Formats: sequence, structure tokens, C-alpha cells
Amino acid sequence: MTLARHLGAAIVLAVLIVLLSIQLSAYRDYQLAEVAAYLVAVAGLTVLIGLSGQISIGNGAFMAIGGYTTALLLTHLGWPLVLILLASVVVAAAGGAIFGVAAARLRGPYLAGATLMLAVALPTVANQFQSQLGGDQGLSVAITAPGFLGATFPPTRWQAWVTCAAALIALILLANLNRSRVGRSWRAVRDDEVAAALSGLNVARLQVLAFVVSAACAGLGGGLLAVVTGIVAPGAYTLTLSIALLTAAVLGGLGTLPGALWGSLVLVLVPTYLTNVGASHGLSSGASSSVPIAAYGVILIVVMLVFPAGIQGGLRRLFGSGAPAPPTRTPITSLRRHIPFAALRRPAQGSENQEEGPS
Repeated sequence: MTLARHLGAAIVLAVLIVLLSIQLSAYRDYQLAEVAAYLVAVAGLTVLIGLSGQISIGNGAFMAIGGYTTALLLTHLGWPLVLILLASVVVAAAGGAIFGVAAARLRGPYLAGATLMLAVALPTVANQFQSQLGGDQGLSVAITAPGFLGATFPPTRWQAWVTCAAALIALILLANLNRSRVGRSWRAVRDDEVAAALSGLNVARLQVLAFVVSAACAGLGGGLLAVVTGIVAPGAYTLTLSIALLTAAVLGGLGTLPGALWGSLVLVLVPTYLTNVGASHGLSSGASSSVPIAAYGVILIVVMLVFPAGIQGGLRRLFGSGAPAPPTRTPITSLRRHIPFAALRRPAQGSENQEEGPS
């Protein structure tokens, strides 16, 4: 029933997106496609942080893996776009599995530092293999609309349809994964690793699986972004992208897929709007491009002060007070009430003598 409900909602959204894109200009269709590409990556990141409790600042690197895989397969093999995107997901998921196993013992700031190093180092690989990856110039990605749509069909509209369809499929899978036993296990590990391990859960395996899912989503988002922008270059996958993805996940609301949508809208629409406002007020091009960076900080501070649970949490509090909130406690966390954890602690010095009492 959960799958049927998600499929029904996705079909309704798909129809609305098609009707909306027909009414939009080419530039708005391009923005719609860009939002859908970022939505997939942000959704994977919000699942990683919000459900499993692991911090990552390196998902831009996995987007780079997906983008370059898409460009290479399209250039050298000419596969159908669906197969290319699936291959990008598999390659990025494999990279996430390798990194997840290596970082399975890291926690908190140490894990964040490791992912930060990945975000900084991986895009520079293109400069080491310039003949294969194009160096700073990157690789071009060109797709055309199917012939049955007509020669005058706008290519930006086709890009919007492709990216939105891929995003809806990814969201359906993530929504069902969230409601499955794996999702409940992730929340248990996030709330208390000790209680989860005592209940029989393999904490390390679940954390690696969360990294794989997040990396796969980032790889799909990178492939979709390559289709939208038409180019894959190291400059598109810098540390700034990874920080922007993390900011979008926090702004939208960690652990909620609708929150990933709000964060993606902020990520795409706010910079364009503020850059145009800065240019209209006589600011130079350099100053106008710096305005969105400052705006991100201001928006993040305001949202965290007013809505600590993100935009989605604020909307739920304002308009959905009667609706049930996402579960924050699981059967695993309630297990702590039935386990005498005090008995597992090391006894204080001299406690044994106190228990024996006077002879």
C-alpha cells in the first residue's frame, strides 16, 4: 500500500510537471531540470545525515563521478541515456561503498574531515588524465530529443522531462526505503549505536549501506546535471558544490524528502535572483556573484533560528499541527528502558568492598 500510494503521488506530480513545463519558457525549463538534478543529490544526502546520522561534506565528488561516467559512456559507447544513467549510479555507488568501508570507523568531525578531503581531491583527477577526462576544459555532453516529438520540440523541455522523471523514480525508491526495515534500522543507529548493536543490528554494515545509497543518488544527480548543462568539468564539482548540497539539505530539513525539494529550490533559484538584483543595483559582476554566498549564510542562520527542523519542519509546525510528525523514536531506542545499562558500566573503585559490607 505504501508503494502504491507513492506511485500514485508520483504520477500526479509527473502530469503536473508536464503541464507546467509546456507553459514555461526555455530558461524556466532549464531551471526546472537543474532543480530536479540537484534534488536527487540533496535527497541522498538528507537520507545519509538525517536517517543514519553520518555527516558528509563530499557528495560533490560523487556527483563528479556520475557526471564523468555519463560523459565518457555517451562519447565512447553511445549507449541509450537510460543505460548511461544507470551505469553512473552503479559506478558512484561502488565509489561510495569503497569510501564507506574505509570510513566506517570514523565518527563526527573525523568523518566530516575525510569526506572534505574527498571533495577537494577527487575533482583534481581530471587534470592528471587530461587526454581521457579533458583537463580543465572538461568533456561535452549532448543529447537530443526523440524524433517523434518533432524537430521543433524545445531541447530544454526534453531535459526537464528526463531529469524530473529520474528524480521522481529516485524519490519513490528513497521513500519506500525510508519506510522499510532498513530505514527503521538507520534511525535506530542514528539515535543510539550501542542500543542498535545490542539489539542485533550490524551497525557498520548499515552505515556503509547509507553511504552507498547517498553516493548512488549523488551519481545520478551528477549525470543528470551533465545532461542539463552539456559539459562536465572540474570547476563544476568544487568544494563549493559539496557545501551547497549540505546547506540545501539542512535548510530543507534533514531526514525529509520534501525538505530536499525546498533546499534544491533555494540552491537553484536564490543565486540567480540575487545576482540579477545585484546587477540591477549597479554592482560589478564580481560583487554580484558574491551576493548569493552571503545570502546563503543569512538564510541558513535565519532558518536555524526560526525553524530548527528546516523549512519542512517549519511548514509542518505552521500548517500541519494536526498531522503526525515523522517518527523520532523507534523500537530500538525504547530498548534502552529495558536494558540495565548501569550494570554495564565499570564499577567505581572500592564498590566491590562496599557491596560485600562488613563481614
